[in-house]
Amino acid sequence: MENKTVKLFSDGACRGNPGIGGAGAVITDAADNILWEGKEYLGHCTNNIAEYKALILGLKGAQAQGFNQLDVYLDSELLANQINGSYKVKNENLKILMQEVRSLLSSFKSIHVKHVLRCHNAQADELANLAIDEYKG
Repeated sequence: MENKTVKLFSDGACRGNPGIGGAGAVITDAADNILWEGKEYLGHCTNNIAEYKALILGLKGAQAQGFNQLDVYLDSELLANQINGSYKVKNENLKILMQEVRSLLSSFKSIHVKHVLRCHNAQADELANLAIDEYKG
């Protein structure tokens, strides 16, 4: 039986760049019902690193839930274009994270990565900021 495609939204947040970072990810079904969500406090990092870590968090969440067909929505144009190959990854720290992203992506049956406006990524953004807020307590 074929698995249905689910939607993964991920977002990284940074208070300052670099600054205190958080990652958030949400997986929904086609009707936008939340199937899984995760957040992680990242400590001091750049916004681009937070975006990568949020995607990794979401991909690991999708794996753990047994989903193998994903439509991935990112509000980071840089990350979306780096994954799709239209931009090169030049930063050494991002190259390491991209290796992990590519490894995770290869474990899925089908993946489509799309850039969306921030307003279409509100749940993941909220989780990323919540991770920072909760840590700061």
